[in-house]
This record gives sequence, structure tokens and C-alpha cells, in this order.
Amino acid sequence: MIRSASFDSTERESRFQQLKAEIHEKLIGGIDLAASRTANPNRLREELRRGAEQLSRMHSDLLSQAERQRLIDELVDETLGLGPLEPLMRDPTVSDILVNGPNCVYVERAGILEQTNIQFRDNNHLVDIVRKLAGRVGRRIDESSPMVDARLHDGSRLNAVIPPLALDGALVSIRRFSSKPITAKTLINSNSATPMMLEFLSACVRARLNILISGGTGSGKTTLLNLLSGFVPSKERIATIEDAAELRLQQPHVARMETRAANLEGRGQVTARDLLCNALRMRPDRIIMGECRGAEAFDMLQAMNTGHDGGMSTIHSNDAREAISRLEMLVSMATSDLPMWFIHRQIASAIHMIVHVSRMPGGERKIVQISEVTGVHGENINMHDLFVFRQTGMSEEGRTLGQFEAKGIVPQCIDRLERNGLKIPRSYFRAGTFREEQLDGLRRTR
Repeated sequence: MIRSASFDSTERESRFQQLKAEIHEKLIGGIDLAASRTANPNRLREELRRGAEQLSRMHSDLLSQAERQRLIDELVDETLGLGPLEPLMRDPTVSDILVNGPNCVYVERAGILEQTNIQFRDNNHLVDIVRKLAGRVGRRIDESSPMVDARLHDGSRLNAVIPPLALDGALVSIRRFSSKPITAKTLINSNSATPMMLEFLSACVRARLNILISGGTGSGKTTLLNLLSGFVPSKERIATIEDAAELRLQQPHVARMETRAANLEGRGQVTARDLLCNALRMRPDRIIMGECRGAEAFDMLQAMNTGHDGGMSTIHSNDAREAISRLEMLVSMATSDLPMWFIHRQIASAIHMIVHVSRMPGGERKIVQISEVTGVHGENINMHDLFVFRQTGMSEEGRTLGQFEAKGIVPQCIDRLERNGLKIPRSYFRAGTFREEQLDGLRRTR
């Protein structure tokens, strides 16, 4: 009976993983752990590679040359790094790593999810890697505390859930951030926004308008917040508050704060609301909240309405109008006894601009709405769109087709911009789509 090629491949991979486990155990046994903590990392990697080569030669009859090289690379990564995840962590094109159990690893490149052939030996192997990741930043994950959400040293965001909460093996997501900050030119060249839209938003930031960035998970809210924060004058003192520090501000005077989860005894928690109340005593010129997701929404609005203007934050929603509804709900959670008309007034007087970003079906991130909040009428908060993106279809390559449009409304804040010496041509707001040749010319000059 002839076995199928897939069966042979599976059996060979199983033998490879078994052999790797055996050699890894021998390799670890020969390491002086005390000396390795103080050794030069590059020299330690060279010594481990030399030892892995010697051990693998003992099994050269079972391995091809390619398998032997792969074995050595994986052994070094297993010992010093994150095992199967190490190549992905070194790959600058990978923006997200998503692990659904030991045999299913996806990555996102250029906005597109793709499955990899990377596998872990078993779920225990995967959990060990997760523990190593969490341990590097002083966090723990085990059966008594089976979830972790943390910021890694390179700025990546780690979220992991292990059994018994994860039913089919550990679930891991690592959101990575580019070492090069996204610039306005990057957004323009990738057709994520137009030069006119970004010039207007830049003026809004410099004129100290309060801006709320809305969007879904992975839509690029934090990326846009990072970009807009770059327009804040360097002479201003900025206080940032985040659950996991992801913002990378370039200004010299930044006070960064990060929330803290409760310990196993349920003590020591520091919430975003606690940090926001403390930030008001730190003489900030601006307060930037990484994400508004709880009772801190009420305190944020209070700060914006009591002289702390120029604030920015992000919020989860499906569009700009829904961002207002979600903000209403968050404020109600903090103070359930406040009447809705009062909450509406607080929101309308605090928030000036809502910028909605979206991850399109083709994987691109775009600014799809820039809306101005103009006040309250009856029981409704008034707002109007200034710029929108209209999708018209999909290309054969799966990319989103469409155009940016100005809605023909000159914003009420234009007078405030001009009083601050910021001249935005009113022609930017003239109704109609931005012509491609017009955008090309502006891209070349920016």
C-alpha cells in the first residue's frame, strides 16, 4: 500500500519536531544560566548556534541540509527568542500576529490577513512562549490568571488568553507598530486622506480644538492620533493616558502615564479615570487620552469644558454620529443621575471635531468622515460632515475604489482658525469630489 505524499510530509514534520525537542533539551542542559544573564547577546547567540550545529551533526542521517539549517535556526530562536514567533517579530512587513491554537497562525501584511505554515509543537509549547512574552514585561499568565494584556518593550501590544478560558488552545494577538512613524505624506501617498483634509486637521490641532477619533478595531485610530499629535507645538506640555502605551509623541515635554490592572488580591488597580483626575493637577497644556472606553469619558468632557482645550482621544464606533451615541452611553455609566439634555450640552460644548477612520474591504485604512459638532437643537446634538470618502466599488486586485468629497459646508470653526493665524482656503470646502490631477499636484508639493 502506497502512502500519500501528505502523510509522509506530516510524519516527517512530526519526527523533525520530536528531534528538535530532544536537541533543545540537551542544548539547554549545557548552558550556564547564571553566566548567560550577563553575557553579550550576540556572543551568546553565536555560542548557541555553534552548539546547535554540533548536536545536529549527530543526526545528519535523519536530516536534509535544508532541514538541518532550519533546525539550527529554530533551536536558537527557541532558546533565546520566542520560538516560532521570532521570525514574525523580526519581519517589518507584519503588522499583526494572530494565533488560534498551536496549529493556526495568521499574520496581516498591507492590510490583508494570510495564514502561515508556522506551528507550535503542542499547546504547552505555545503557552510557554506566551509566558515568556508576558514575563519579559513583568506580567504573569497561568490558570489562576488566564488573560494578559500588555505592552512589549518594542511597543507592540500583546493580548493572550490560555486554557481553561481558551477552548482550542491559547489565543494570542500581537499588534505591532512600525519603527518609522506614519507621516502626513504617507497617508496622502497611500490615498488614505487628501492634502486638504490633513491641512485642515493640522490647523484644528494647532488652534486647540478638541478632536475625537472614531473607528472600529484595527481601523487605524491610534495611528491617526499619533500623526495628529505631531502637529502640537513643541513648546506645549502634553499629558498622555493609555491602557497600554502605544503613542509615540515626538515633542520634548511629554508626561506619559499608563493604567495598572488589579493584582491577584484585587488591589492596586489604577484606572484611566484616576490618571485623568491626577493629570489635571500636573499643569498640562493638553491631555491626550489613548482610548475613551469607560467612566473617564465624563471627566474628559469636564476637562475640555474647564479650560483644558486641545484634547484628543479615540473611541470605538461605526461612524461619526454613532461616536456621539457611544460617548453619551459612557457618560451615563459614570453619572447615571444626570439628565440627557445636560449630557448633550456637555458633549456639544466639549467636542469640536470627530474624525472617523475605517478599515476598507481591501485592507486599506482611510479617513472616511471629518464632521464638525455645532451645538444642540432640542434633544439632538447637531453635527455636519465636512469631508467624506465615497466607495464606488472594488478593483480586480481587491482594492477599494472611490473618491473623497467636500460637502460644501464651511466649518463654523474657520473664524477661530483665522484668529489663530491659520489660513485655510475656503475653496477646500467647496462641494464636489477632489479631482485626481488636483490631488497628484498637491502630493508632489508636500
